[in-house]
Amino acid sequence: MGKRRSSIALIIAMGVLLVVGSTFLLVVLPNLVKPVTNLWLGNGIFRTDLALNEAARTKGLSGVTELAPDKALLMVFPTEGKWGIWMKDMKIPLDIVWLDKDKKVIYIVKSASLDGSNPKIYMPEKLAQYVIELPAGTVDKMAIGINKVALFQIDMNEVK
Repeated sequence: MGKRRSSIALIIAMGVLLVVGSTFLLVVLPNLVKPVTNLWLGNGIFRTDLALNEAARTKGLSGVTELAPDKALLMVFPTEGKWGIWMKDMKIPLDIVWLDKDKKVIYIVKSASLDGSNPKIYMPEKLAQYVIELPAGTVDKMAIGINKVALFQIDMNEVK
């Protein structure tokens, strides 16, 4: 009877470890190992999270309640396009900057509004390949303007 209880306890413990390990690998680890880069634009240097796939770009910064002055999100698209950005589920206002394939600023929205009931879609007039989301006020504070060039390194093979 003692051996049977030990075997059952061992099986239960292994099952619990399997569930915990799977949860860590599928939920926790991807959030800990976000792709990041440094981005130089205007007078600023930003620690930048990368959104390299459709799911990450769709989520953007939705749900974020604060964004440090030196933080940004860089959305990288596989091709150039007139990529629209909306403020769905946003808790903070943002400055949004669109860059062309050469990383040159082509369009800017300052302090994008938080219209949760009917979010507006912000869209550039020209083709863009990158979109940067920054804390509201950053564009003016860091002298970011049209035709300025951003500096950052990414592996375009990771973009989906």
